[in-house]
Amino acid sequence: MKSAYELAMERLAKAEPAEPPLTAEKKARLGEIDRRYQGKTAEREIFLKQQLDAALRDQKFDDADKIRKQMAGEKARLAEERDEEKESVRRGK
Repeated sequence: MKSAYELAMERLAKAEPAEPPLTAEKKARLGEIDRRYQGKTAEREIFLKQQLDAALRDQKFDDADKIRKQMAGEKARLAEERDEEKESVRRGK
């Protein structure tokens, strides 16, 4: 006799078929996307960190807060772009 959990998992498997395994080419493309976006993120962090340091040195605390918010926004935007691009590769587009 199967448990309720096992039955639910079987129904779920039927409703949503498993994704096909990733090919070596797709894995390589996903790795390249990760490396490229790590570079972009690091580049933006370095640039904005320099601006933040200058703002703090000049005691422009309002500007420093804006830069911190911009840093967070840039990281989130780049992560979203990366995830969208990776999903596109997974779907085969």
